Amino acid sequence: MSAVYIASGETPEPATMHFAPMKVDDLPEVLVIENDVYPHPWTRGNFLDSMYSGYQTWTLREASGALAGYFLLMLAVDEAHLLNISVRRDLHGHGVGRLELDKVVALSKESGMQSVLLEVRPSNRSALAVYQRYGFVQIGQRKGYYPAAGGAREDAIVMRFHL
Repeated sequence: MSAVYIASGETPEPATMHFAPMKVDDLPEVLVIENDVYPHPWTRGNFLDSMYSGYQTWTLREASGALAGYFLLMLAVDEAHLLNISVRRDLHGHGVGRLELDKVVALSKESGMQSVLLEVRPSNRSALAVYQRYGFVQIGQRKGYYPAAGGAREDAIVMRFHL
């Protein structure tokens, strides 16, 4: 499958989308989205490390097969840690992120977790708003957690969702 996506101009219905475990063959498409939506994207190696570590790694595809988004979830003791969640840029604001969060919560509950933890950049206002609307609450801040432009660092807002 090609890693290049040409938008049709139509917004897919979330009900027509389907989840599947992420495979190595998905990575070219995943990296196209990753490099488009993040100023400091994960590398292929970051994704491979997560996959080989046995983390929950999932893709979300439209009925056409086009990659709509993905997420990576680490389960530890009684808490799930959402490591990365992304939605293709042309689908931002269409409920795809919420659909992915619903899957994150379902997997976490199935695995006996008590909460889901994540970090988000304060500058990523749209993601922060999605998490807040979903019910995540800020529980802390990590100083200098993310790389930023010009060799600087950006803090992370730490958020938790109780299951």
